[in-house]
Amino acid sequence: MMLGFTRARSRNAGLAGAGATATALILAIATAASPASATPPPGHHHGHGATLYVSEGAARVGNGRSPQTPLPSIQECADQAQPGDTCVIQSGTYEETVTPPRSGTSTQPITFAAAPGAEVVVSGAEQLTGFTPVGQTQLDAVVATDPFAANSLFSQAVGAGKIYSVAADLGDAGGEAQVFTDGTMDIEASYPFPGTDLLDPTVERADAGTADATIVDSTLTRPAGYWNGARALTSYWYVTATGTVASSAVGSVTLTTAPPCVHKVVPTDTWFRLSGKIGELGHPGSYFYDAQAKRLYVYSSDDPNGHRIEAKTRDLAFDLSAVSNVHVKGIGLFGATIRTGDSSTGVVLDDIDGKYLSHYWDVTQGATDCGANVTRGVTTSGIIIKGTGNTIKNSHLQYSAGNGISLGGYGNTAIDNVITDVDYAGTYAAGVAVQGHSQTVTHNTMARTGRSGINLQWNGVAGTTAGPDRIAHNDISGHATLSVDTAAIYSCCSSHMEGTRIDHNVLHDPDPRPGGVYPFGISGIYADNGMSDLQIDNNVGWGNHEGTVELNGLGTGSHDNLVYNNTGGMTLFYVKEAGQSTGTKIVNNIGPITGLAGATDGGLVLSNNLIDGDPLFVDAAAHDYRLQAGSPARNAAIALPGVNDGSTDPTPSLGAFQYGAAPWTAGARP
Repeated sequence: MMLGFTRARSRNAGLAGAGATATALILAIATAASPASATPPPGHHHGHGATLYVSEGAARVGNGRSPQTPLPSIQECADQAQPGDTCVIQSGTYEETVTPPRSGTSTQPITFAAAPGAEVVVSGAEQLTGFTPVGQTQLDAVVATDPFAANSLFSQAVGAGKIYSVAADLGDAGGEAQVFTDGTMDIEASYPFPGTDLLDPTVERADAGTADATIVDSTLTRPAGYWNGARALTSYWYVTATGTVASSAVGSVTLTTAPPCVHKVVPTDTWFRLSGKIGELGHPGSYFYDAQAKRLYVYSSDDPNGHRIEAKTRDLAFDLSAVSNVHVKGIGLFGATIRTGDSSTGVVLDDIDGKYLSHYWDVTQGATDCGANVTRGVTTSGIIIKGTGNTIKNSHLQYSAGNGISLGGYGNTAIDNVITDVDYAGTYAAGVAVQGHSQTVTHNTMARTGRSGINLQWNGVAGTTAGPDRIAHNDISGHATLSVDTAAIYSCCSSHMEGTRIDHNVLHDPDPRPGGVYPFGISGIYADNGMSDLQIDNNVGWGNHEGTVELNGLGTGSHDNLVYNNTGGMTLFYVKEAGQSTGTKIVNNIGPITGLAGATDGGLVLSNNLIDGDPLFVDAAAHDYRLQAGSPARNAAIALPGVNDGSTDPTPSLGAFQYGAAPWTAGARP
């Protein structure tokens, strides 16, 4: 088909809707001078291109100067490496946080790279061993502290010989523990048990009679008091939150406070999950961590000592927050992430294969204000890029409670990455969360995100002159799985975006669930609540409830937004009052426009849009939105240099593809 959708990367085969090869984009970012390098350790005189070697389990007598005398850890190589040096790392799992003590320079970076053909993983998890079966004596001890554990799924599983335990200190917050079996994340014992697909969980919905802080549900058959003190995850509209059960009865639970932002639990549309009770431990792939007793319980059909059971113990694989001009290439991450700092520049992360980057279930963290809940993880999860002139590219990132990538600072780049299965906590975190300014997000493929593929926000950076972001040639699908009133590319609220350009993106097939209830406000690109000074052009979307573009002027109005040559329709909200949409132009688009009546009353300009009738696409059913020879969209557009160039006709075409021009493509390139 004309958009050229093929598998974006061979290691990503099986991703539905993955983007394909795209035209090259030349990126040039000037980087600031590096911080001064630390003094090298006595007796070490590397630098200027020396190669050091690392091998898991190597003898500590190795000096790292040859493959035969490798260093046993990446950190020991980092301690020695000088500007220009490369740490070549052999296959293995390295359970450490690497913190380089010095920077490279712009011409002589310090590099950490997997050896050719090596499978290198830096892990935030450590293996647990010594599991023993839970018998009657241990069950009696559990019941003594929690009488509801008797006659429960847990006690039944103990009787069936499927519960094992081990002493383990995984912190003081039971719900924040992260446990893995053979490389796959286990799920905390919960009702309903969500299953192991984090972006398609089994949920329970509130019944009629639900109101304020009380959830009524006929499937809550546990005895009165059973759920007291449990954690409750609730999700409604755009708000996912956590709370505590104050009291419970057969058929209902009452939270200590109603969910923030909306301040109510809504029948049918609110879904919920209850955790923190050992009595629910009765499903394969599940665990319960007793934070007070420091003991981990797992459900297993066979001896867990025959499997690799791990628990997350570190957040970071590489802490680059105090250094610049460091390159990391070909490294895998497991249960950990990478972070740069406010002064970092020239950091390049290339060909990173990261799984389970960040984890949390406590969204609220005791806060009752709306903002602290919906923004949980936006700046603190995923690969965290701060500073300026840093790049992450060619990487495959999968599984995160929050972001795949967080771009802070300014002048940073995310390009040619594949990002899937992120934001499984369902907040405003995203495949790529963009803050700061002058950021570049291009040629990425994103699929299956709890809310948006790209969350585009605006924050000034002290001492800098704000510049536009560029969001282009991305392929985003499967958005809005856990939270609605969002988009593949979402931006909010009341910000002047300095001419930020969102262009040539393919935005399709959102997957609102569970059950598709209340699918409000799901679009391809959503400028929500008073966003201004955006240029949105040459984007294509399908399957989005509100179309490819959605403008919502609620609050400060939708001003100076240039919406040009998009295909897939749009929706307009709050643009009709006097002065509410001055400077906004909607020109040369193809597709129906909801909210069209009276839209120009607020000052916006509508011109040369094909709203009704058949555009005569080459093959709309196969999402080939090129124009047939007889299309009414040919020779019908206002010429906009730099936007709709390339048509072989005397006058440009409407929509995202110019007649006769080579079609552009989107998504991560091989």
